[in-house]
Amino acid sequence: MAIQTQNPATGEVIQTFKAHSDAEIDLKIAKSVVAFNELRNWSFAERAKAMVKAADILESRAEDYGRIMTLEMGKTLKSSIAEAKKCAWVCRYYAEGAESHLADDVVKTDASKSYRKYLPLGPILAVMPWNYPFWQVLRFASPALMAGNSGLLKHASNVPQCALAIEELFIEAGFPDGAFQTLLIGGAKVERILRDDRVRAATLTGSEPAGASVASICGEEIKPTVLELGGSDAFIIMPSADLDKAVKFGTTARTQNNGQSCIAAKRFFIHEDIYDDVKTRLRQSFEALKIGDPVMEDTDIGPLVNEDSLKEVTEQVQNALADGAVRVCGAEAIEGEGYFFKPGILENIPASSRAYHEEIFAPVALLFKIKTLGEAIEIANESPFGLGSAIFTQDEAEQEQAIRDLEAGATFVNSMTSSDPRLPFGGIKRSGFGRELAAEGIRAFCNVKTVSIA
Repeated sequence: MAIQTQNPATGEVIQTFKAHSDAEIDLKIAKSVVAFNELRNWSFAERAKAMVKAADILESRAEDYGRIMTLEMGKTLKSSIAEAKKCAWVCRYYAEGAESHLADDVVKTDASKSYRKYLPLGPILAVMPWNYPFWQVLRFASPALMAGNSGLLKHASNVPQCALAIEELFIEAGFPDGAFQTLLIGGAKVERILRDDRVRAATLTGSEPAGASVASICGEEIKPTVLELGGSDAFIIMPSADLDKAVKFGTTARTQNNGQSCIAAKRFFIHEDIYDDVKTRLRQSFEALKIGDPVMEDTDIGPLVNEDSLKEVTEQVQNALADGAVRVCGAEAIEGEGYFFKPGILENIPASSRAYHEEIFAPVALLFKIKTLGEAIEIANESPFGLGSAIFTQDEAEQEQAIRDLEAGATFVNSMTSSDPRLPFGGIKRSGFGRELAAEGIRAFCNVKTVSIA
């Protein structure tokens, strides 16, 4: 894939970038090692000063960064600006909390003193996706740099301007030269970098095949990895739920980021007693969404990222309909300029269809009528994915059952799944392994060294 900026709203190629050569890659890895050896000796106060400066820059330039995101991947400008501000939040969180998260953890043993000590590993390769082009990177970079590691970013090839802007952000913030660098490369170069002895670990957010490839290579090289992959999140609505709230959150959870979110609510399990009512409300809510130019303030849904994504979701919907699913509303491509797709709802999805088993990375909600919470959980857990989940109910026993039995990295009760710097984030099964954010996120790429003093 060419490394280029292509406006999804028009299909126009704005700018093409030259990929880095092998020699340039080697130089950047070497710089990353030098930067690591400097940064690891900085005090937490010194790292925090630079990280707070990064947060200040993100906030002051939120609209500028937002316009780059919207241009390259099509999300609404208002959501892009919010993403930049959320990145400032994660920077401030780790600037303030890194020292306590990585403080020596004293353990009483027969030794005179023994403790866990958290030490950085070195240069880490981050392979990141286009759908949250700043947030996905910053939620890795902030803890990694605050721990004393250096970062190498292989971003998605369709968001090069975002990738370069993030590199400049950390330079301007005052981190050592080479502490965080962007590699303008295609996917074929990733294996060579992973097998370089100077690169100590890797993290990937993206597709299941890409994650499997990185994990396989790192397994051979005995290098730690964190993977955040796809999701097909369950969104359960029970009779005791606040239906206005459930429909409002459900609409947002399925259509945010133009429907291109791993933690989007994708499969709606609705109790039979309220099914028809909820279906009607959801249809009305989906049909009220305004589709159009993502730069406009009143736009709710912008284009999908590219032509391939538009074709993929169209094929998934057509396959489901051919197998017997019913279209409640929308769920179809919009003819004309750009890669626009009308948000929609399908019901009666047969188990034989692709949509039943695959992740749909577009604003399409799948409705399932269920008789009991146990039935909803059973069907939800049939998915190979296990990222997020949500349940709307006022019944505490149902809440506890969902928390205990849903196979997912997170369960949100009476709210939509989201990421928060204060809470660990990640999945199980084919949604990946390891955790980002919170204490777990900063410790993920540390040597947890046992120290025992006789």
